[in-house]
Amino acid sequence: MTAISCGELYDTVYTQDMRRKTYHYHVNTPTAAPNIALVVGPFQIYVDPNMHEVTHFCLPHLLPVLKSTVRLLHEGFEYFETILGTQFPFSNYKQVFVDEVYPTMNSYSSLTIFNTNILHPTAVIDQQYETRKVLTEALATQFFGTYVSTEKWSDRWIKKGIPKYLMSLWVKKTFGNNEYRDMIHQYMNDVVAYESKYGGIILDSSQAPASVVTIKGESSKNPEVEANPFCFPVSNLHTCSPEYLEIMEKKSHLVIRMMEHRLGQQQLLQVLNKLLALASNARQTKADPRAWSNMVWNTNTFTKSIFSVTGKDMTVFVDQWVRMGGHAKFVLKFVFNRKRNTVELEINQDAANNMEQGVRKYVGPVKIALQELDGQFPHTFQVERVNSKHDITCHSKSRRNKKKKIPLVNNEEVDMDLSQMDDSPVLWIRLDPDFTLIRSVEIVQPDFQWQYQLRHERDVTAQTEAVNALEFFPSPTTRAALTDTIKNEHCYYKVRCRATNCLTKVANAMVQTWDGPPAMMLIFKNMFGSFAVGHIIKQNDFSNLQNYFLQCAIPQAMAGLRNSHLICPNEVLEFLLNLFKYNDNSKNSFSDNYYRAALVTALGETVTPVVSMLAQEGPITSESLAEDYLYPVNPKIYILLRYLNMDKLLPCYRHTVTTACLKAIRKLQKTGHLPPNPEFFKDYSKHGQFQDVRLAALECLVDYVRLEGRFEDLNYLLDMVEKDPDPGIRHLLVRMMVNNPPFEKGRNHRNDRPEMVERMWGMINSKFWYDSRLRCDMVDLYHILYSKRRPFCLPIPELAALGRASASMGMGPSMGSSMGATWPKKSQFVIPKTEKKEIKTEIKQEPGIQIKQELDIRSSSISGLDIPEFLMEGNANANFMPPMMGIPGMQGFSGMQGFSGMQGMPGMQGLPGMQTFPGMQGLQGLHMGDPWGQESSRKRKKDKKKKKKHKHKKEDRKEEDGSSRLSSGGSSSGSGPNSPLGGPGIEF
Repeated sequence: MTAISCGELYDTVYTQDMRRKTYHYHVNTPTAAPNIALVVGPFQIYVDPNMHEVTHFCLPHLLPVLKSTVRLLHEGFEYFETILGTQFPFSNYKQVFVDEVYPTMNSYSSLTIFNTNILHPTAVIDQQYETRKVLTEALATQFFGTYVSTEKWSDRWIKKGIPKYLMSLWVKKTFGNNEYRDMIHQYMNDVVAYESKYGGIILDSSQAPASVVTIKGESSKNPEVEANPFCFPVSNLHTCSPEYLEIMEKKSHLVIRMMEHRLGQQQLLQVLNKLLALASNARQTKADPRAWSNMVWNTNTFTKSIFSVTGKDMTVFVDQWVRMGGHAKFVLKFVFNRKRNTVELEINQDAANNMEQGVRKYVGPVKIALQELDGQFPHTFQVERVNSKHDITCHSKSRRNKKKKIPLVNNEEVDMDLSQMDDSPVLWIRLDPDFTLIRSVEIVQPDFQWQYQLRHERDVTAQTEAVNALEFFPSPTTRAALTDTIKNEHCYYKVRCRATNCLTKVANAMVQTWDGPPAMMLIFKNMFGSFAVGHIIKQNDFSNLQNYFLQCAIPQAMAGLRNSHLICPNEVLEFLLNLFKYNDNSKNSFSDNYYRAALVTALGETVTPVVSMLAQEGPITSESLAEDYLYPVNPKIYILLRYLNMDKLLPCYRHTVTTACLKAIRKLQKTGHLPPNPEFFKDYSKHGQFQDVRLAALECLVDYVRLEGRFEDLNYLLDMVEKDPDPGIRHLLVRMMVNNPPFEKGRNHRNDRPEMVERMWGMINSKFWYDSRLRCDMVDLYHILYSKRRPFCLPIPELAALGRASASMGMGPSMGSSMGATWPKKSQFVIPKTEKKEIKTEIKQEPGIQIKQELDIRSSSISGLDIPEFLMEGNANANFMPPMMGIPGMQGFSGMQGFSGMQGMPGMQGLPGMQTFPGMQGLQGLHMGDPWGQESSRKRKKDKKKKKKHKHKKEDRKEEDGSSRLSSGGSSSGSGPNSPLGGPGIEF
């Protein structure tokens, strides 16, 4: 066992029995306590042959891949010492590679701990780019981050931004300008996407901005001090979301790069050199800790150092981009004025005026690059309004019919086909081409200008923007432009790979008018196919790295092609199966594991939902799958299982083929070709499998839980979050659940239960007290599922309080007890009793007169209503109604049994002693516990008012009529409570 720590190892002491030893390390440089670490393990030691003060440590059997991974590390030392003008601040440097470490890189004073997953052999291509970036950033962190540290956590943006900036300079020198600009572009997109979704990120929240620049024409609702838009406080490191911190580091890098544009690269490096020189002088005074203040800096001291070295005041810039969050959003439109030969620009910032999420106003200079027929001309305009309009005088005139080479920004002259142009001499236009702002740009221009920009612009970011824009312009010219870009060997390989995906979408939009073979098939066969037999490809040769990445990208793009029936064409499927069949890597010096993983991913993308799944309502089982749907998929399933089993016997680097097979199998399950089986993925997610395999299986499980999973499957994931021994797996699993939540917010989902809410709440408040990152992950998940509102599955607090109150009053449980609230029994409500008056009615039967009964038409619908308990028979308060015995459902008429001479009346059949009236057959289910409805009650009250109002008229009418008519004393729509029939009148 070997113990490794910060500083210099100056002694190793053994015990007398030689079974134990003690390592003594001494740190000469003043450093903060968080920068001290200790690593113990059975490490193998490897001293760098190019720099003897650098030592590498790895676990057993990993020494060969360690040597290939760190063989070029000395170049990073030389580069940083050259541009910073100073030596490495520590006397030694140690790199330790440990298993199951998260995050991948952890920097301490003269020591960095890495995850073993970044180790790679020389035959692997894809991992080398990422590993070298990580090693270089760790080396830059030794200068700024551990040697020169920050004062408080709000200054973290300096400690994270400067090492990333130095790493990007190394990327520019090592991998080229295209890789550097593409990385900056991706950082910009990530920051803009996060802020647009959640809100603006404030890099330094410890101090409010001193001055807020206003913009003319802005809405008065714009606050001068921004409120925190996140669900967590940003004033402390241990309460921030891990995703927030990751995006914050990228934004810090962009802000440092913006400083470089305003100061100049050399002057910014001079500022960094001065900070290192002050720190070197401060560490010499070891007896006086007050002199160490120059080794700790914050936002204000950094700004003062810039002013003292360069003479430029960056206070306004810091207030605008460091102490305020958000990004600018521009919409650029232009029109060519032929008479004046000018371009009329309009730069719109309505998004900031409309208070869109994460968008802020911008006041300052904006650079416009206008590519004309005579070259590219830069223009700078001052943006001061929400809608800023400017005029640009063109340097050239339209000449569609004249053939002349057109100069580009790099002084290269090219021939262009100008037949698509109109009268405008403008070929394309760009806003802020150098990324001097954190912004999102939307440019409105016709498709032929995007095509010119894709074909002839030499900036990779402009080509990427053109590829993204041409997705919405499906046409033959767009198809030709994308095809030429894929074939162009002088184009950056990432742009060519993105063009393949764009061409897939264009081809699917043009499926009705597409002629010829499927898109990109001829390109692939011409580049990698055999000369003799077209469907057989050559043996793998990855010596040309651009062609290697394109060979991986084209099959995946072709797998997304669909015909008019939204099914992958048979030609594409046969093409992919031939790629599997004839893949030969025997004479290749590089590994083909990433290429085989790309083929497996492409095979999974060809799958479309089966018809039986679209028509089936229940869960999919192996019995419900028809043979005619399984038969075409049999080759796919066979290949997936074959590659999955082969990777167990002959595992490839990082098990990339296994991870691709798991995701493809999940795709087959989602589309109905295989029955869902979570146990299959649970076996691969258990501890002991390789970390990447576990993550792929967990990703499939998270997707299964969202679509088909049960509550037990969700509990399995939460158990793994609580108890898994790998902290990285626990963190990444929660991030998967945040990105693909188990259910949607505010929906009555089967897995949304109170016990889950209680469990998550316990994790947030008490379970993860030892891991702030995991606790903040759970806060993000809780916010995604329930936001800041009460969870849908929990009872309403007012109802719960009412239930507690009723329980304290001695009332029983309610019919709403399933929701957690208790209600008092309805039998407790007492209806005052009234005196029952028996009404004697004399009925005279005359020949030829039929007894009529008028009923409420609502009688048939009343039978299905719920009758309150205090109106039901047998209740203590039900006796206020007259008993009704004898009629089914109408507990009949007391006192109306055995009327003499009523059996022979017409229409009165079926009841002994009393025949039913015509139209009373619908009373079978009428509950007479409530003999009148609400509407009848209102009519009855209305009739009573009329009676009182016209009482004298009724008396006069009675005197005139005498006793010739016998009335029942009630109207046809209702009667008093003592009426035996409860309302209908009887006339003879």
